[in-house]
Amino acid sequence: MTALDDQGPRGIYETFHSIVRCIPEGRVATYGQIAALAERPRHARQVGYALARLHDDSVPWHRVVNAGGEVSQRGLDPLESVDRQRFLLEEEGVLFDRRGRIDLDRFGWAP
Repeated sequence: MTALDDQGPRGIYETFHSIVRCIPEGRVATYGQIAALAERPRHARQVGYALARLHDDSVPWHRVVNAGGEVSQRGLDPLESVDRQRFLLEEEGVLFDRRGRIDLDRFGWAP
């Protein structure tokens, strides 16, 4: 058991949010990367849950993508969320290929 296990869902979500706040503009991280940095390997889905429930504009949720470098659908209107996330990333200079993927070697965040 780690110290994070004592935090409960709200505490670990805040840990995820703190890590996501560190991702610089124009860079992306994966859900799995955030989980690993929070000492929760194999909890990428939990990172997704934390970001889906987010109501804090100080957390740049749009900079977190799936392991394939793709934007994942979220929320009540999944297509709108994908378009919005892609728009926000493109505004920061992140490029997508024809398949809608981000080159993680080029745009990935390495803390």
